[in-house]
Amino acid sequence: GDNKWTMTIMARNADTGNLKWGYQKTPHDEWDYAGVNVMMLSDQKIDGKDLKLVTHPDRNGIVYTLNRANGDLVCADFLDDTVNVWTHVDMKTGIPVRNPEYGTRMDHKGKDICPSAMGYRDQAHDSYDPERGLF
Repeated sequence: GDNKWTMTIMARNADTGNLKWGYQKTPHDEWDYAGVNVMMLSDQKIDGKDLKLVTHPDRNGIVYTLNRANGDLVCADFLDDTVNVWTHVDMKTGIPVRNPEYGTRMDHKGKDICPSAMGYRDQAHDSYDPERGLF
């Protein structure tokens, strides 16, 4: 199954500790990317709306930006064009669509997989410059 609470960004209500929302980045993470990278908070204007965002460059090769108030996916982009385990991220479901050529299955020998099992990037820190609007 999806192993719902693995590879998931979770937000809790700071006053009650209750779960506000969860967003799973890699359902059934067969590569063990772990996805423990930095979460960057920013306030940005998207489509004319001021939004409070969380951006997460993940080890699965995708940079996710979510509305941190409700967990809605704002955008999901590949870190670069070498990422091939996914064809795209379905913006309606938020699920990255696997490229079967680079999957892990008993009946298939995948090769030249990017990102590898080590992940696309590690736990290095990033930052956001609100004046220039750049990460």
